[in-house]
Amino acid sequence: MPSEPRAPAPVRREVSTADAIRAAAFRSALRSFLRRSEEIARSNGLTPRRHLLLLLIKGAPDGKERATITDLARRMQLAQTTVTELVKRAVEAGLLARQRSSTDARVVYLCLTEEGERRLARVFRSHQAERQKLRAILAELDATASERRTARRR
Repeated sequence: MPSEPRAPAPVRREVSTADAIRAAAFRSALRSFLRRSEEIARSNGLTPRRHLLLLLIKGAPDGKERATITDLARRMQLAQTTVTELVKRAVEAGLLARQRSSTDARVVYLCLTEEGERRLARVFRSHQAERQKLRAILAELDATASERRTARRR
């Protein structure tokens, strides 16, 4: 006599549906932002990586608007050889200049040329609406998460 099929075991939910919805919305918003950023960079004559390179140099954490290849490799999360090639091409395109450190001749800083500044400014202005949109989405997701935490405490 054949045995009756067993009912499937209840699924143990490790991630709540609400948390998954928020995480998916967050990832979707980031992906949309990055995709639009790539389109804007290309429409202004920069590859996405070149745009990121210029932005990371201009936006160096110390405020000096310069960076070393080592700094850039760490911040871009790319191999140093990849960044070296990217920098070489940006220098050849007239977007970056190399400057030797006045205190350590082994250190070379990269800074934007006038052309690099001009191109970055064009992309930056064109991208303002996308940054505002992403900030609004993140604020909304944060508010929703905060409301859920408050509701759970009650």
